[in-house]
Amino acid sequence: MNLLKLINNFILKYISFIIIIFSIIAFFIPDNFSWMVKYTAIFLGIAMFGMGMTIKPSDLKNILLQPKYIVIGCVLQYIIMPLTAWLIAYIFNLNSDLALGVILVGCCPGGTASNVITHIADGDVPLSVSMTIVSTLLAPILTPVLVFLLAGKWVEVSLFLMFKSVVSVILIPVLAGLIIRQLLKKQIEKILYLMPLISATSIILIISGIIGANASKIAACGLLVLVVVILHNFTGIAGGLIAAKIFKFEYKKATAVAIEVGMQNSGLAVSLATVNFAMNPLATLPGAIFSVWHNISGSIFAGIRKKKNKKI
Repeated sequence: MNLLKLINNFILKYISFIIIIFSIIAFFIPDNFSWMVKYTAIFLGIAMFGMGMTIKPSDLKNILLQPKYIVIGCVLQYIIMPLTAWLIAYIFNLNSDLALGVILVGCCPGGTASNVITHIADGDVPLSVSMTIVSTLLAPILTPVLVFLLAGKWVEVSLFLMFKSVVSVILIPVLAGLIIRQLLKKQIEKILYLMPLISATSIILIISGIIGANASKIAACGLLVLVVVILHNFTGIAGGLIAAKIFKFEYKKATAVAIEVGMQNSGLAVSLATVNFAMNPLATLPGAIFSVWHNISGSIFAGIRKKKNKKI
């Protein structure tokens, strides 16, 4: 039990470095990881189930206590990131695969990694968790619609199939985890600490699989995708922070909103690209690279905000 807790704490603390290490290994030894691509949707479902298991009644209560901040934060997320993705794809004149991949990332909800980064930044964690929950629950509607509207210039998008995919890999696992926790409270409490570990491991496997399966393609266009991803992520964090200041959010809430807007559930983007756009294999790359990068940039941003908060 203690050993598992130590492993859990270690992985969650150094998740950014672990993702980078596994990505590098997968790039140089692709055959050992490429098989994981077949199970991308399953891994993501497991990660989302783990998220659902960690949702407490107090988290849901918090949504009702500060609706103003959550609504504004989610609106910013579903405006800044999708539109920025479309603009970047247009300005950089990306091919259809990469344009689709960037837009998929931009149209996804917030990821659970943002909650950890917000904690490190000494931001408003309850607000971050609430935004993640709400944006995730909105994803079955907003993600397919936004992708349909924004990616239509490059590829044909099936609204129904995307809706079906998001429901199956996001909504159903999250709700299942939430319901099981409420039905088996006492039994679940004993293993609850393992849920973040399971979710983190699933995300690591998703990213490693995509990197391994696309190693040769990354070598060909990886630098361009990295530049695009960095710009997209930076715009999200900066845009979220500026907008939060315009709405006069206090320091900790502004920190949470900036992180939540800039850090996406890129695992969902990878899953959607894999399941719905098999004819566009490169569409998985932006999501995979975003998964690596946003943990790095989020950690850097968190360090800056935490130091500044101590001076206030």
